[in-house]
Amino acid sequence: MKYYFAPLEGVTGYVYRNAYETFFGQIDKYFMPFISQTKNKGFTSRELNDVLPEHNEGINVIPQILTNNSEYFIDTVNQLSKFGYDEVNLNLGCPSGTVVAKHKGSGFLAQRKQLDEFLEDIFSNASSKISIKTRIGKDSPDEFYELIEIFNKYPLEELIIHPRIQTDFYKNKPNMKVFKDALALSKNPICYNGDIFNVEDYKKLSEAHPKLEAVMLGRGLIANPGLIEEIKTNRLMDKELIKAFHDKVCIGYEEVLSGDKNVLFKMKELWFYMIHIFTNSDKYAKKIRKTSSLQEYKGIISSMFQELDIKKTDIHGF
Repeated sequence: MKYYFAPLEGVTGYVYRNAYETFFGQIDKYFMPFISQTKNKGFTSRELNDVLPEHNEGINVIPQILTNNSEYFIDTVNQLSKFGYDEVNLNLGCPSGTVVAKHKGSGFLAQRKQLDEFLEDIFSNASSKISIKTRIGKDSPDEFYELIEIFNKYPLEELIIHPRIQTDFYKNKPNMKVFKDALALSKNPICYNGDIFNVEDYKKLSEAHPKLEAVMLGRGLIANPGLIEEIKTNRLMDKELIKAFHDKVCIGYEEVLSGDKNVLFKMKELWFYMIHIFTNSDKYAKKIRKTSSLQEYKGIISSMFQELDIKKTDIHGF
């Protein structure tokens, strides 16, 4: 099985990715938080820092592009190729209301004629390999059967499927019937994404689909950075390893961000997920949320790691 790390805006940038690779590794592809080019073209400072080769040494990173404009997509690919990237990912999965309102992300799935024309243009003119991360529709799972016919027209590097519709956001259960159909219908390699929070989730998926060759983990892997190791060996992660990982992420943000507020904002985003690996963590979760001092934050984290234990993985989504 190949393991991919899903992009999560605000969390899985280059500081996080480098720390993760140092302490855990075992990721075949890291997908970057999306680049969304505008008519002004060029990258934002966040996007540029994320794609710079010197910020991604020794790891396999795939830039992700969010757009419904083929000219913007092709221009972004050309800029990325100058940095040495030969593969990009098209985001057709983002369910955010502001994104969907612009007919981007999973909002693009409702405009299938335009999507087909967009794909024809980028596959005719872009020099890089292209994968797609998609949901199964905007308003109905039945939309997928028309979408797969469109996707099958093009030589995708792979099709990464999150088997929910846009209006599900992250609620309801993934539609595994449609995913099973996707495996049978797709002419391109398939990767599964969605709701793998623990070893049992992974086992259930792999046993149901023994020919599946790639899986993308996101929220579950951020919550439990040792999840892949646990899947492979059934060993719980070492608490000292998690602490060392945390410290490297925090120091990384201190080096590139100014002021306690900005560093704490990043660390609090991370703890929204990672707090779930500890037993009886509610008291510390509240303290982390309330602190406005980086020094105080570090004291809270030190006490938490001393006092609390890592629990057997039973995370079930959030």
